[in-house]
Amino acid sequence: MAEEIKCNIGSPKDGKSYSKQLDKTLLAGRKIGETVPGNLFGLTGYELKISGGSDSAGFPMRPEINTAHRKKLLVQTSVGVKVKRKGEYKRKTIRGNTISETTAQVNLSVSKYGTKPINDLLNPEVKEEAKAEEKKE
Repeated sequence: MAEEIKCNIGSPKDGKSYSKQLDKTLLAGRKIGETVPGNLFGLTGYELKISGGSDSAGFPMRPEINTAHRKKLLVQTSVGVKVKRKGEYKRKTIRGNTISETTAQVNLSVSKYGTKPINDLLNPEVKEEAKAEEKKE
């Protein structure tokens, strides 16, 4: 069985997010900020922008770190850092901006929309169930 990565696709137009499993080899080597064709996810006509993610241990990806490995950075602001005093820094472990085999989850946002609604393309079985329920009533 191939390794899969969880992809969270956010739609700024309707404010909803959708989840989709994808093979890791399809996104390997891509970086935060790159655009990905929607055909990989079954979204014809769509373009998606990689906006973040995390690895298998839960460490967040940072766009300014140009590697696929973990780094320990001295940061003033980051995910999970609460600075109590002005000028205070903390050392946090983060993941670089490149998707690799250790990446567990990737966040994507829709940058270009297609002709069909995203909900119909990603969740066709939900739409069929809703129609079946309407016919029963």
